[in-house]
Amino acid sequence: MTRLTIGPFNRVEGDLEVHLEVADGQVASAEVCSPLYRGFEHLMLTRHPLDALVVVPRICGICSVAQSAAAAAALAAASGLAAPENGRLASNLILACENLADHLTHFYLYFMPDFARPAYRRRAWHAATEQRFKASSGDALREFLPARAELLRILGYLAGKWPHSLALQPGGTTRAATATEKIRLLALLRDFRGFLSSVVFADSLENVGALRRPEELAAWAKDRAGDLARFLRIADDLELARLGRASDNFLSYGAYPQAPGAAARRPDGIRNSDSSAAPHLFARGVCWRGTRQAFDEEQISEDVAHAWLLGDTAQHPAHGETRPLLGELTDKPTAYTWCKAPRYAGQVVETGALARQMVAGQPLVRALVATTGGSVLARVVARLLEVALLVPAMENWVQALTPGEPFCHQWRPPDQASGSGLVEAARGALGHWLRIERGRIAAYQIIAPTTWNFSPRDAQQVPGALEQALVGLPVEPGESAPLSVQHVVRSFDPCMVCTVH
Repeated sequence: MTRLTIGPFNRVEGDLEVHLEVADGQVASAEVCSPLYRGFEHLMLTRHPLDALVVVPRICGICSVAQSAAAAAALAAASGLAAPENGRLASNLILACENLADHLTHFYLYFMPDFARPAYRRRAWHAATEQRFKASSGDALREFLPARAELLRILGYLAGKWPHSLALQPGGTTRAATATEKIRLLALLRDFRGFLSSVVFADSLENVGALRRPEELAAWAKDRAGDLARFLRIADDLELARLGRASDNFLSYGAYPQAPGAAARRPDGIRNSDSSAAPHLFARGVCWRGTRQAFDEEQISEDVAHAWLLGDTAQHPAHGETRPLLGELTDKPTAYTWCKAPRYAGQVVETGALARQMVAGQPLVRALVATTGGSVLARVVARLLEVALLVPAMENWVQALTPGEPFCHQWRPPDQASGSGLVEAARGALGHWLRIERGRIAAYQIIAPTTWNFSPRDAQQVPGALEQALVGLPVEPGESAPLSVQHVVRSFDPCMVCTVH
């Protein structure tokens, strides 16, 4: 058995190392290391609660809106404050805009350039893929980057700027849209829909959202010119449906709250039965090997048995701490990362677009997972399918805005309270837990999506989701950075700067 270390990874947000034990030409076991400690949770202590809205977006410049949304939700929960309807709609639009940008940035800038590598030059599709997706120079960039820039103008109208906006507040949003701006928002979404329909899918969003079975997807992609179809033909040739299966347990906090008491009907016609008081566009819950169950926040815990952190037992984040080792890291020989090991009901779960659509019951995604499990193919398809489902919902939210009505209620800091903010970032379940004492933050804990997906082993020696997904991947003699490993890693769309807060 030989040991192979891969890292740092390019086209991954933040620092990442992967240590592989290789035997008989395949990965026998893996350890995923987040080597950069950041300590944002310590920065929050003793501050005024509203300081969270300034500090936590700086965790990441890619998903800063999601961090803002989680902090605002935790503060709202601590005081029992609910946003007005306009605030809910605008908050959904702001978060959805960032998530759309993140999904497509991952596809065009992080993931697809791997297939333009010289290692694939003997494949029939390589020359066209290199011209289309080569990093920094591919033709797709000239179409995608202007489209993304125009999409992000939505954040200019509703949030003032991106990243690190202060528009998301516990009581709603600070930027009220006018009737004229509603028209401009709809125009921006119309133009972005045009980009998706002509470039990404080469079909209408409604037709893409209506796909139900893998064979329908294969027939749809045949001879189609869109970028999703190009990926599907590559995935079929490389058998990406057979790579990257983890636990097949999935977690979603529920994405984009609907009006209280409303039945969430998605753009693809699926009706979600959501166990939360307010339903979501994409439902809240967990999925155990295809069976959906209600979500229970009390089932979340964090284990630090293999992290360079102090602690003896797994803790719920509301009671947990982040205490780095102060001596040599070798003082804890079992540790190999700064990342904690989150677990739900003691089990490893995966989160992200694939998890959201599994929990929400999207038929195509469920059929893909039922056939070959959570895989590289399933994760990418779920991500782009979610794009097709989300834009029509955003159009509806803009139409529902009522200029002249309140967008925000005033938040008054409690002297003593606690709360959690659970939202869905592009990469999956993001949670903030805070406790306020004497009007100041006494405790703050964060579990990011990549903390779930790239967690180390727990005290029971059970590997995290990526560590499981890497086992069994082929490693050719002399390969220092196997392409199969890189495809699996990037299929999760990791954000390492969020992973250790």
